[in-house]
Amino acid sequence: MSSLWKRAGGTVLALAVFGGALWFGTRDHAQEQQAEAVRQVERARDEVQALNGQVSVDVEPFFADERVQRILRERSLPVKVTRVGSRDMADRLVAGPVADFYFPSGVLAARQITDAAQRQGVNLSQAAPFNSPMVVASWAPIARMLAANGMARTLGGRSYTLQMDALVPAMLAHKRWIDLQGADAFAVKRGILVSTTDVRKSNSAAMYLALTSHAVLGDVVSGREQARSTALQLAPLFKRQGYQENYVNGNFDDYVQIGMGKAPLAFIYEYQIVGHAVRHKGVQPDMVLMYPEPTIVNKFVFLTGSARGRALMAELSSNRALLQIAAEYGLRGPDGGVFMAAVRPTGLEVPERIVQMVDPPSHELMSEMVDVVSQEMSK
Repeated sequence: MSSLWKRAGGTVLALAVFGGALWFGTRDHAQEQQAEAVRQVERARDEVQALNGQVSVDVEPFFADERVQRILRERSLPVKVTRVGSRDMADRLVAGPVADFYFPSGVLAARQITDAAQRQGVNLSQAAPFNSPMVVASWAPIARMLAANGMARTLGGRSYTLQMDALVPAMLAHKRWIDLQGADAFAVKRGILVSTTDVRKSNSAAMYLALTSHAVLGDVVSGREQARSTALQLAPLFKRQGYQENYVNGNFDDYVQIGMGKAPLAFIYEYQIVGHAVRHKGVQPDMVLMYPEPTIVNKFVFLTGSARGRALMAELSSNRALLQIAAEYGLRGPDGGVFMAAVRPTGLEVPERIVQMVDPPSHELMSEMVDVVSQEMSK
């Protein structure tokens, strides 16, 4: 009887061992199947064809950010971007092939692209997920001097408004820094000028032309003859600057690297100084930010003709993680709170909303003005 129980017990034990081994084998197999499924999804995601985009220099660093690349891969929207001048994108579209998306700086360049696409029988959807006000980077002694002469007003801390209706006439009248009250802070015999990039190449310089034209007229340019005469009047503000960089970062680099002597007033995008402050955890103690009153808020316009491009457009406009990264590069999005949270640790005082602003003239009139100034600069 005992031997029977022993044999039975041995059988049960063998079955238990076999059953356990079978369970562990099945579990391991299931885990391996699950792991392989994950690998297949990852391979499929990696094999998704990247969206080919042409982007302005302003948003190129954002797309190069590894976090942005990862988020877009996870959404099956990997991108491969090429930096192209905003004004050159329309010509590239005509020459072909049509890119999956275009991301120029400014509504004027976006209009050129949509017009060129329509001539090719291509309809483009568009949105403006990012924007940046045009500002003037300056220095505390300069800002205080301008405020003493009625050309600026403090907003508190390191921020000022710049009264364009007072500044532009002074520049056109060839006023020099030494002529101003309180000139001891910057007693130089140079003319008062705002430094810009080359208006023949750069969107930011075109926005400066638009702002100064509004200061002269008190309104937006509204006719071709008015555009030509105003541009002729303003051309000296560009000619008298001397050499101008033809890319957006050149003017800002002069401001940061060379300083007040080279660039007492530098016309830039807000994102440039904000992004600089975020990267460096602040700015130099005497750097200040001046908001022209009124100013122009420059839009970065995303254009696409494909369904996947529209999906990417939606992500850029609403994905909070992407908007937080964009804010680190100084770019404003639809949620002002996200932008302010990124700026706050830098010590810069920036308004959450821009109230005093105007639109640039129409695409046709703006092109006319740029052409007139370009011709004058070549003489």
